[in-house]
Amino acid sequence: QIQLMESGGGSLQTGGSLKLSCTASGATATTRRMGWFRQASGKEREGVAAIWTGSYGTHYADSVQGRFTISLGDSRDTVYLQMNNLKPEDTAIYYCAGDHTPDGREWNRSVSYDYWGQGTQVTVSS
Repeated sequence: QIQLMESGGGSLQTGGSLKLSCTASGATATTRRMGWFRQASGKEREGVAAIWTGSYGTHYADSVQGRFTISLGDSRDTVYLQMNNLKPEDTAIYYCAGDHTPDGREWNRSVSYDYWGQGTQVTVSS
């Protein structure tokens, strides 16, 4: 069983930066893609970024392209989300997720992922 634990959330002002971390424990060798999602109050969960653990290929939502960077740690058991130039519309609970069988499954759809963390709150004030 794989468990994910996010950390690094917090409250800050517009234009600030945060780096989220997500550490996986358990049978992580079969994880082929890791993603970050977010869910704002009253809205659906949306894909923010994803990274393939083998090729390190990445995907980003248009709304965060150029501001957010997803990366893997050396052991590939940790995935990071560096968030720069944060805006109030980035306020949400951020979740990381892992996918064993990403082929043919869209990176930004929640149903494409097999396991999830509990989430970490990010609040950006103007």
